[in-house]
Amino acid sequence: MATVAVTILLLPLLTSALPFQQKGFWDFGKDIDVKDLLMTMMKDQEEGSAYEELPQPEQPTCPFGCTCHLKVVQCSDLGLTHVPYDIPSDTLLLDLQCNMIHEIREGDFKGLSNLYALVLRSNQIARVHPRAFLPLKRLQKLYISHNHLTSIPRNLPASLVELRIHDNHIRKVAAGTFSGLGNMHVIEMGRNPLQNSGFEPGAFIGLKLNYLRISEAKLTGVPNDLPESLHELHLDHNQIQAIELEDLSRYKQLQRLGLGLNHIRHIENGALSYLPNLRELHLDNNRLSSVPSGLPDMKYLQVIYLHYNNITDVGVNDFCPMGFGMKRVFYNGISLFGNPIKYWEVQPATFRCVSDRMAVQFGNHKK
Repeated sequence: MATVAVTILLLPLLTSALPFQQKGFWDFGKDIDVKDLLMTMMKDQEEGSAYEELPQPEQPTCPFGCTCHLKVVQCSDLGLTHVPYDIPSDTLLLDLQCNMIHEIREGDFKGLSNLYALVLRSNQIARVHPRAFLPLKRLQKLYISHNHLTSIPRNLPASLVELRIHDNHIRKVAAGTFSGLGNMHVIEMGRNPLQNSGFEPGAFIGLKLNYLRISEAKLTGVPNDLPESLHELHLDHNQIQAIELEDLSRYKQLQRLGLGLNHIRHIENGALSYLPNLRELHLDNNRLSSVPSGLPDMKYLQVIYLHYNNITDVGVNDFCPMGFGMKRVFYNGISLFGNPIKYWEVQPATFRCVSDRMAVQFGNHKK
């Protein structure tokens, strides 16, 4: 009774709480800054993944107009139409973003076997020669977003860890596209006109990804046969209308799932039961008429975004289990604002497994 009484006193304050911001997950969806990339590279070197030192040339060269320092070559915003030919062979980070490069040719990266990161975003690249990346034996980061590619380049380096290829014109991911890329952990491929039919069976075979984003595409459902190893999956801003029972059955290691900004009206009973380790669930800006079933059984769920749906009622057991033995962690974020809920009718015990009064937001519903 004491817990209920305290919750009753706090409930009026919930409506004025500022929106929470969940922290603790990397947001790979944002374009990384070259300075951040440089810091990551230096950290990797300190942790033992540095590359063998090459002898310094007697007369160091640097492409005209570029800046070369500490094995970092920056050639951004120079109006280049091709990759410069005289890049130092010991380069670790090559920045060619924001130029006018249309094509990556076969010999563009010849001799750059020590390259760690290659930044090609915001060019006009429409074609990559099938053998262009073969010399890059140690490449870990490839950023080729905001270009005109219609397919994922072939023969990507086996050493690749992170691939950002969002905002291109890719409509198809063929079977075997990522064959041999067992080191890959992160793929960002949102803002491409990808439909569910664009993923051929076996498109992701062999991958052990931690993070995958296919946002702002043309998906009407959760794609089949994504890597089972995923910890984060972001499918926000698509045209998904429902989550069926088997859609998420492969992804038992998921900790963060983004389904916001879709057209979801229905989540089948039991669909969320396949996600025992989920920490954060985004279902905001959809068309749900009720709180999804199964939330009380999710032992580790801490944050759920349900704002801007069509939810009219919140039941006393929608979020929390009947007893305290089931829930391992308390919620630290539940967003319900932008729904036609009469928050004054919600029973205080509904949020008995919430960490504090700032964790729940109702706000005002505006038609």
